[in-house]
This record gives sequence, C-alpha cells and structure tokens, in this order.
Amino acid sequence: MKSNLHPDNYRMVAFKDLSNDFTFLTRSCAPSKETMEFEGKEYPLVKMEISAASHPFFTGKMKFVDTAGRIDKFNKKFAKFAAKNPVKSQEDDEPAAE
Repeated sequence: MKSNLHPDNYRMVAFKDLSNDFTFLTRSCAPSKETMEFEGKEYPLVKMEISAASHPFFTGKMKFVDTAGRIDKFNKKFAKFAAKNPVKSQEDDEPAAE
C-alpha cells in the first residue's frame, strides 16, 4: 500500500444516528468537536439525522422523522408575511346578494 495516500486527519470516527441511537465506527476525515466512548475507547463523534439503520428504504418501515421541527420553522419564518398580506377569503370576492 502506498504511504501518505490518506489525509493526516483520516482516523476512526463514531457516527451516531440521532433518530434511533444506532452508533457505528468507521474511518473518516469528517470534522468533529465532540467525542464519545465507544467499546471502551474515545472516538470523535459525528451526529446524523438519518442513517441506513433508520432510513425507510433500508428498513422497509415508513416513519416520519421531523427532529428539526421543519414545519414550525417554516411557520415562524413566514408569519411576518402573513400578517402584512392577509389572505382573501372567497366571501370577500363574491358580490353582495340583493
């Protein structure tokens, strides 16, 4: 095997799936500020939202994962626009009956 083929920060890293607490160990250059103890040793930790252990394609189970609260983020982000531009209802567009 050639020497100096991999980058200097190529090391063993623990990846943790936050949706089901599945952890696996592999080599990676992924940056990490956190560490965790895995099988008696300390490794850099990379947290993931979805991995093969929780993805519906690999598990065969359909499950909605919304750990980031995407709908709430969207509503908060666009609430100021809704206040400025109220939505017209269909009743406003219909002519008054005489």
